[in-house]
Amino acid sequence: MATSRVTVRFPCPVEQVWQTVTGLTHTAWRSDLKGVEVLDETHFVEHTQSGYATHFTVMACEPPRRWAFTMENGNMAGSWEGIFEAVEGGARLQCTETVHAKRWWMRPFVPGYLKRQQRRYLDDLRRELTQ
Repeated sequence: MATSRVTVRFPCPVEQVWQTVTGLTHTAWRSDLKGVEVLDETHFVEHTQSGYATHFTVMACEPPRRWAFTMENGNMAGSWEGIFEAVEGGARLQCTETVHAKRWWMRPFVPGYLKRQQRRYLDDLRRELTQ
């Protein structure tokens, strides 16, 4: 199992960060996704550019403070939690992601994969929020 925790600041209101991160119908800013399929209030499926699906279950939704979910696909299972805070000059987002590889031979690659995915997500988010 690998865990990554990253804290980033954005020069915009916390409500804007919250809306962008949790807005499942507007995901064009995500360079890794083809789209998101919203199944109901607590379940959604992300489809990568190559069509690979990951299923999500929302575990906590406390606007604009905390959003947490579990995730699972054929290769991994895990969880993600975002803590959103208003700070002087903008907002702070703390992301904690934990991933467990389902195949033993993938386990050594999970920490690097997790860091790259989180960096890509946050770079995309920063571009979207600073346009």
